[in-house]
Amino acid sequence: MGTVVMHNVVSVDGFIADANDQVGPLFDWYSNGDVPLGGVGRAKVSKVSAEYVGPMWAGLGALVVGRHVFDITNGWEGTPPAGEHIVVVSHRPRPEGWHPEAPFHFVDGVAEAIAKAQELAGDRTVGVAAGDVGGQAFALGLVDEVAMDVVPVVFGSGKRYFGSTDTQHLLDDPHTVIQGDRVLHLLYRVRR
Repeated sequence: MGTVVMHNVVSVDGFIADANDQVGPLFDWYSNGDVPLGGVGRAKVSKVSAEYVGPMWAGLGALVVGRHVFDITNGWEGTPPAGEHIVVVSHRPRPEGWHPEAPFHFVDGVAEAIAKAQELAGDRTVGVAAGDVGGQAFALGLVDEVAMDVVPVVFGSGKRYFGSTDTQHLLDDPHTVIQGDRVLHLLYRVRR
């Protein structure tokens, strides 16, 4: 099985969106460069960010998200933003008539979602969106690495990167530290 990586863009004070689900300047770095980033529409990032993010996205076999992310993105209109499959943690089924051929799988629980994503991804990486679902997977010990694209902004409040995780967990020192343009890419292994 491949590595399970919890990932998201985050403010320096640990938020992935404000209280109204607005990302503000968190995604500005996706349009501040000259290098097209495949799979994300018109994203153009700095060369150094493209050299980090491009291979990471190319290595994804499946992505796990919560129903809230699915709903606010309308499931990216049936096309995964990265990876080949999306596993949605939801107590509700796929919306009736919504892109019937899309490689989206709806499951009830976080552990079930990670297992399904690993099955679909094989030896490739499983990405888990940070936030409530990512925090639950992290607290269950199902996450191998934590990837953060840290943007120099302070939100003060909002949606936390680790969701409602309220216990201490240790990470190793970051094994990847890359300074992009208005973003710092960090990758940590989770201590077991």
